[in-house]
Amino acid sequence: MTSIQKLNAVLAELKSAFVGKDEIIDLLGISLVAKENAFLLGPPGTAKSAIVRALSDKIEGGNNFEYLLTRFTEPNEIFGPFDIRKLKEGELVTNIQGMMPEASMVFLDEIFNANSAILNSLLMALNEKIFRRGKETYKLPALMFVGASNVLPEDEALNALLDRFLVRIQCDYVEPDLLHEVLLAGRELEKREKGQGSLISIEDAKILQTECKGVDLSGIREQYVNIVHNLRNTGIKVSDRRAVKLQNLIAASALVCGRDKAVTSDMWVLKYIWDTEEQVEVLEGIINAIIEKDESHDRTHPQAMFNKVPNAEEVLKDINELSKKWGEENLSYDERNIIKDKLRYLQSRCDWIKNGEKKQYIHEEIEALWQKILQTV
Repeated sequence: MTSIQKLNAVLAELKSAFVGKDEIIDLLGISLVAKENAFLLGPPGTAKSAIVRALSDKIEGGNNFEYLLTRFTEPNEIFGPFDIRKLKEGELVTNIQGMMPEASMVFLDEIFNANSAILNSLLMALNEKIFRRGKETYKLPALMFVGASNVLPEDEALNALLDRFLVRIQCDYVEPDLLHEVLLAGRELEKREKGQGSLISIEDAKILQTECKGVDLSGIREQYVNIVHNLRNTGIKVSDRRAVKLQNLIAASALVCGRDKAVTSDMWVLKYIWDTEEQVEVLEGIINAIIEKDESHDRTHPQAMFNKVPNAEEVLKDINELSKKWGEENLSYDERNIIKDKLRYLQSRCDWIKNGEKKQYIHEEIEALWQKILQTV
């Protein structure tokens, strides 16, 4: 089997074990190939830790490091303590055995509990894959870092930490009609022993990360530049540094599909670069409208064409909330733009509603709100 076939076999097994979590698993696979960090946002009990742990167990020959951060976590708990024997000799040497600087896969739960004592070292590790303490410098072998939290950071000092995770993934409870399958799959998962089933070696993962750099992006580069400009105009921050790194995700999507050239649909990954939950729908509207026009259909990634059929009642409720919000006094320029972006998104989603009568009624409500907006601009 080729390296990409091994990875796809691993991802397929994880999807069968974690029902309703295909999106999360596919994005973790993309992040691994792109050698980019991924962040999971969701309430407790949504299998965040279990999925990352299961993926780590599928990487043969690797050292995995997992830690739950608290406000009192000290650097020694993450990076390792000073070597006592060397300390007696007057040398400051870190004992990294079994700690993060040795790990091939790193999972940091409740990442935003990171305090000032570990923040700078953590930022350097996530961004540059380097740990530096005094005269010591360690190049980290981590294939990728995964962070998780129940909430987004409120402290601006922690926004730099979120920025180190290129991919942001929402994790929620599975749909009620899938609960029966979840229960069965969960029981089967408990019976399995570590190391069973499909595996991928560290060497295979590194081969994929190298091959990812060689994927041809020339065919979509102009389109990608236009998307970046569009996102910036809608208030979604895409720095030059992030714009460069996001190309790795597009290339990884192509590689996972067995291609050495990227196509328009590979830009589905750009739906997962939000900074706030309010941006999720805006990004979906912009990116879905672009990738739906892709006519190549050349081994398209399954997530690219996955478009949830909207619930008419929920769409109408969202429109009413936007109308109410627009009626509030002293709305800022950014708040007005967010409302317009969300309305454009709902307008595009409305076309997917199957009931013709409901679709027509919602279109009329959207048009009425646009008129209201134009009259107050």
